[in-house]
Amino acid sequence: MTKRALVIAHDHLSTAGHVGDRLAARGYLLDELLVVPAERYATPDVEPAFPPAAEYDLILSLGAPWSVTRMNAWIRAELDLLRDAHRRGVPVLGICFGGQLLAASLGGTVERAPRFELGWTEVEADEPELLGPGPWFQFHGDRWVLPRTAPDGAVGGAPLRELARNEVASQAFVCGRSLGVQFHPELTPEVLRAWFDGDDTGIAAALGADPDTLVKEVRAALPEARERAYALVDAFLDRVAAGAS
Repeated sequence: MTKRALVIAHDHLSTAGHVGDRLAARGYLLDELLVVPAERYATPDVEPAFPPAAEYDLILSLGAPWSVTRMNAWIRAELDLLRDAHRRGVPVLGICFGGQLLAASLGGTVERAPRFELGWTEVEADEPELLGPGPWFQFHGDRWVLPRTAPDGAVGGAPLRELARNEVASQAFVCGRSLGVQFHPELTPEVLRAWFDGDDTGIAAALGADPDTLVKEVRAALPEARERAYALVDAFLDRVAAGAS
């Protein structure tokens, strides 16, 4: 039987990249849902229809240039989708914004980080067999705050636990069959270039970073970054999504 994964791309500049490639190699048929089309990038208060979680074997929620704290119609709808997935035991992999949404759907909150993280960093990883120290590429200004107690009702659930952190934010957590990460294992040089070209807020300039240099660094690190992403997806599928973690 073909396994189906719902890939939630919140904006037209982002793709599933290395993560999507590995899911496909592991036998998943990827169904992409674009939440905010290109023509609404500057005014993202759209109302897309999310499919039922029960139709999928896995949900991948990608990053976004916006904040979960906007709490507009589609953010609330996606939170409902992820809560339903959790209750049904449908595995969720949330990346950056998607990880923040996953945390919020499980009873956590989202807040501004003490500083914007942009570039390669290593993390303090508690379970390297699930998630290694990196380096991982960061591109975020918000962070999640995990709930003190795990939510009830997950099929095959397990306590929510933090897996990794650095001095700025919690970097990964697992709950039941779902995993949230704050960094970007999916990132390709082409997507990073698109993010910078589509950014009208001057994030890199404000941080004193050079976009061209960062894109070159991502391209130079491509083989190693791809392998780390593949290993992360494999651990997610074999241990977390399978209920073995």
